[in-house]
Amino acid sequence: MNPTDMTAVELVTAYGAGELSPVEVARAVLDDIAARDRDINAFCLVDEDHALAQARRSEERWRTGYAKGLLDGVPISIKDIFLTVGWPTLRGSQAVDPDQPWDVDSPVAARLREDGMVFVGKTTTPEIAWKAVTDSALCGITRNPADPTKTAGGSSGGSAAAVAAGMTPCSVGTDGGGSIRIPASFCGVVGFKPTHGRIPLFPASPFGPLAHAGPITRTVEDAALLTDILSLPDPRDPTALAPPVSTFRGALNRDLTGLGVAYSRTLGFATVDPEVGDIVDRAVRCLDGAGMRVVEADPGFDDPIDAFETLWAAGAAAMLRHFPDGSRDKVDPGLLRVWERGERVGAVEFLDARAVAAAVGITMGVFHQTHNVLLTPTMPITAFDAGHDVPPGSSATRWPQWTPFTYPFNMSQQPAISIPAGRTSAGLPVGLQIVGPRHSDDLVLAVARFAERALAP
Repeated sequence: MNPTDMTAVELVTAYGAGELSPVEVARAVLDDIAARDRDINAFCLVDEDHALAQARRSEERWRTGYAKGLLDGVPISIKDIFLTVGWPTLRGSQAVDPDQPWDVDSPVAARLREDGMVFVGKTTTPEIAWKAVTDSALCGITRNPADPTKTAGGSSGGSAAAVAAGMTPCSVGTDGGGSIRIPASFCGVVGFKPTHGRIPLFPASPFGPLAHAGPITRTVEDAALLTDILSLPDPRDPTALAPPVSTFRGALNRDLTGLGVAYSRTLGFATVDPEVGDIVDRAVRCLDGAGMRVVEADPGFDDPIDAFETLWAAGAAAMLRHFPDGSRDKVDPGLLRVWERGERVGAVEFLDARAVAAAVGITMGVFHQTHNVLLTPTMPITAFDAGHDVPPGSSATRWPQWTPFTYPFNMSQQPAISIPAGRTSAGLPVGLQIVGPRHSDDLVLAVARFAERALAP
């Protein structure tokens, strides 16, 4: 098997058996990036020398029988939002000066480094991860491996595209309104947003309680393993949860027969493309036939988009006000409008929006007393033409208007995962979203693993 087609779990199994070495795999991945990324533009930085040096150290550990961690020697890419020692973190912005010391690892980078993973490079993001497609004046347009005329989604579009194209088996992204799950759905990979605080963050995100970090992978098992690594504690995040008491990978294969599952095709307010809806309907029927007890039920909250956009704009303004003088002339015009909106948000309006977010969380808490998990489409549409913030020809003028299934669960801080549900007649991926109660990350991953197996071709 080509190493670039292998999952993280398959790679460490091959390392342990002496069938592959981390250096062989790193070279294969780097060759694939050189051959494919001209068309996809998933990477804003590739560091071949650093990757091969890490791979050689990993190879020596495997040779002597002392692997450093769960995924020692597995190549990984990191979204250009996370501070990473030795590499600029430009956040997709021309306003960030690359010529400064880069001597701090974020918790994400620190945990991956401690585990022995091989850092291949940093993946593209729109400026400060502000929107749900991935393009910027700094890095250009990131395209979808399923169809390079289409967007990869965002804001973790570079990470999802890299994984979907085989340029790394796994990546780490951020999700403040769907930024892991949107590109996972559009690109046909797995994207997991754990409970808020499950993965420590530093520096603190300006998007505050909306912001999550999480894995993007080809399989649910790989996502669980990465969550095990990334959930280890870090003292720099005062909002981080206590370390988990068991492993997420170890909880994947529990018996879920008869689990109470709700399915909402629209959440009570969304409009879904008919072909997307039919694909998700079929996936849900498959799960019901495989032993889950699925009923149709809407959670019961109204679309919280106005409150979400208030919180989002305030967070963007909080970050951008620290940019150097003159930055307004350099930022994405759409981001500039969000910035200006955020500067007008007052304390009372912000707290009112937080109250709406709390109400969504309370509604979902009550809902989960009856239904263990909620299934929805991840996206109401498939990937649209690259280079646009909203689907061309649609009535949408702002990105949250076309992703109604994702941002409510940032507001409620619940774990949510997108897994592939199928493809349209045009070959574009469609995602199934699985949402669980706060702190039920293990259950969400287990349901996703069950669904992944049930939906396998």
